[in-house]
Amino acid sequence: MSSTKEVRVRFAPSPTGELHVGNIRTALFDWAYARHTGGRFVFRIEDTDTDRVTDEYIQAALGTLRWLGLEWDEGPEVGGPYGPYLQSQRLDIYAKYAQQFLDTGFAYHCYCSAEELEAVREAQRAANNAPGYNAHCRNLTPEQVAEYLTLGRKPVVRMLMPEGSTTFTDLIRGEVSFDHNFVPDFVLARNDGSPLYTLAVAVDDVLMKITHVLRGEDLLSSTPRQIRVYQAMGVAPEDYPLFAHLPFVMGQDNAKLSKRNGEVSIAWYREAGYLPEAICNYLALLGWSPGEDREDVTMQELVELFTVERVHSSPARFDMKKLEAINGDKIRALTPEAFLNWSLPFLTRAGVITGRESEVALVKLALPIIQERITTLAEIPPMLKFLFTQDFAVAQDSLSKIADEQSKKVLQVSLDRLTSLAEWSHEGIEGVLRAALIEELALKPRVAFGAVRIAVTGSHISPPLFESMELLGKEKSLERIKASL
Repeated sequence: MSSTKEVRVRFAPSPTGELHVGNIRTALFDWAYARHTGGRFVFRIEDTDTDRVTDEYIQAALGTLRWLGLEWDEGPEVGGPYGPYLQSQRLDIYAKYAQQFLDTGFAYHCYCSAEELEAVREAQRAANNAPGYNAHCRNLTPEQVAEYLTLGRKPVVRMLMPEGSTTFTDLIRGEVSFDHNFVPDFVLARNDGSPLYTLAVAVDDVLMKITHVLRGEDLLSSTPRQIRVYQAMGVAPEDYPLFAHLPFVMGQDNAKLSKRNGEVSIAWYREAGYLPEAICNYLALLGWSPGEDREDVTMQELVELFTVERVHSSPARFDMKKLEAINGDKIRALTPEAFLNWSLPFLTRAGVITGRESEVALVKLALPIIQERITTLAEIPPMLKFLFTQDFAVAQDSLSKIADEQSKKVLQVSLDRLTSLAEWSHEGIEGVLRAALIEELALKPRVAFGAVRIAVTGSHISPPLFESMELLGKEKSLERIKASL
């Protein structure tokens, strides 16, 4: 393909559920390559499987890409010169090409039943041969066709694969060759006329002038079939899209990523409090490297640095701890205003605040003391809940930790000293408690402040104690210590 052509890449999911890690990494690489080359990022929905692809999943896919910042140049809700971009709206196009392939001899009608096909496969397996279609219907006589029709059989359309092999250059793996002995004649359209993936994807890539196909390694074996469709369409070899098959993403158990070993939907990460830029940053590192052992990459830097040549061919391993670390770094890098905007929906959804102006003002004061301590936004509600709870009470399991005599003494001394504290600031609170508990009672800080922390916040895990008490206020702080006593 001529390098002077505008780069056009496509992300073409079949949304039978929420988009997952593998889907989004593909979309991210497509988007980054389009932006890096000044090309076009096309978003196409493969929704011909109407039993499994729903409008709800399609809308979720659109929302997920927008949330991640992967805006598309052509596609649903945007339009473009080669639409429609939902395959369910292009069925007449696929039917036209299926008929064209029949007319030109590239394809033929196949009348074999499912039971007959399975019997052929069983025989092939028994003979230790690779299972595949045996070309039974390639050269049927008119009499045989008439007999099948009399039996009421409706044929599928099957592509004829010639003898020989298909060789192409993968931009990541180099030269790849498939012997056609292992690529049997394949079905293009079902007996109800609906297209299969190989027909629809190849026709769309040609008609939408896609120049580069970046997709998962699991689709590598479908490439010779797509190239055969290009040939049947009369596309010159120099105009075939260039392929780049991305490496598998593996779980920590070295098995292909799945729900069992960590693969969950991007919607789950969104609900769990991961920032979109953190997700994109981490997924970019799964199979690609910016060089110089860097791990912190902004979206702008990804656009500037991304090339297919830097994509590895070896599998990448998904590491949840690394994603958490990157997310924590991204949270710490947020401006106060951005951190507030990301935090408020989590606090409201958790019922910690209702959104009143006074609540937002207090959240704004509290966020700086926890920004360095959290790795996900979902940690914010439990950490700040103590500031807003009206009917505050220490949980029974935490209360048992401060029921011993030493804890009671700590709380009583703290109450006595804090009551007379004139200026209620975190510096003043810290000074009084350190003097009373560490210097006078000779306690270690963990022991000295642990009981006060539980009494005031309800948990042994909280934001910095003295700053928390300052935000809570003197009256509430003293009330809670009294209640715990």
